[in-house]
Amino acid sequence: MIMQDLLSQFAIYGDFEEAGPFGGGHINSTFRSSWRQAGTRLRYLHQRINTQVFRHPEAVMENILRVTSHIAAGLAASGSRDISRQVLSVVAARNGRPFVIDGEGGFWRSYLFIEGAYSREVTETPEEAAFLGAGAGRFQKQLVGLGGPRLHETIPDFHHMERRYQRFREALDKDAFHRAASLGAEIDYMEANAERGAVLIRALRSGKIPERICHNDAKMNNLLLDKKTGEALAIVDLDTVMPGSALFDTGDLIRTVCNRAAEDERELSRVVFEPAYFRALISGYLSESAGFLTEAEKRLIPESGRSFAQIMGLRFLTDYLEGDHYYHIARPEHNLDRCRTQIALMRSMDAQWEEITRLAADAA
Repeated sequence: MIMQDLLSQFAIYGDFEEAGPFGGGHINSTFRSSWRQAGTRLRYLHQRINTQVFRHPEAVMENILRVTSHIAAGLAASGSRDISRQVLSVVAARNGRPFVIDGEGGFWRSYLFIEGAYSREVTETPEEAAFLGAGAGRFQKQLVGLGGPRLHETIPDFHHMERRYQRFREALDKDAFHRAASLGAEIDYMEANAERGAVLIRALRSGKIPERICHNDAKMNNLLLDKKTGEALAIVDLDTVMPGSALFDTGDLIRTVCNRAAEDERELSRVVFEPAYFRALISGYLSESAGFLTEAEKRLIPESGRSFAQIMGLRFLTDYLEGDHYYHIARPEHNLDRCRTQIALMRSMDAQWEEITRLAADAA
């Protein structure tokens, strides 16, 4: 009844059927509801925005509305059909705002649920990797011409490696949960790689690569694929769409698509970087993005994958040191397992680095 009362504040018409939890995201709480509208069953997605992470939810929704409306307009102008399956559709509240505030001050938003789509935690084939790459490249290309003021930075310094290291070292010094003593190998590895890991943020800061609008959290499970064709449909979880680098998106894709083990795999021998998936992913990505990327961006594509394995490993390790307050966990050492998986992936990439750079150069 509480959920039904909340959802009645959105501009959803028809007879409410049911609602329940949906998905397994790390940050926001997500639900799916179904409604009967004039004899047809329609479904919607609802999320309670995590305001501990996204401290300015109005700015988040302003970004999302600007981005989704721009993409939808572009699709319409190109004569595309089925637009509501290719971009998220925000459902307004009955008062016209893009969110509802509940009795506890929580911010909720609603979208049309995209039917006939699926996402992956682990890629199944190189062809699927190519579709994922093309989807990410298309999303970036669609936003190249977005005008108006600069988008809000919904999480400042989100991928600023140097500041992530600063926070990591502060957590290490405090050691509030007395966990540092058992983390010698992980701490040593992260410190040994600190300088190399800063290559993307330094290239962006110096102007070597341009600032672009990007997703900033483009891991593979944020791209929806069509159940009939396997091709990419829409990219979801748009809270982090903001200024950044195109390489932030390639990095997250590479680290998730080319490692066919789970992100929290505990059997580290299964964590292997797959060059065939990398080749397919980058070929798909460049099929959509080659026209706007600079040569400097193309050259840094392999490094982006390694850097994002590193920044995610560092974030998981920092959250573990801080008491697991950022990422949802399912077991006591979940964040530590996630960190170790990213380190294993970096080691696998380093062992194949010559081939990885060759494959990227060939694709470009």
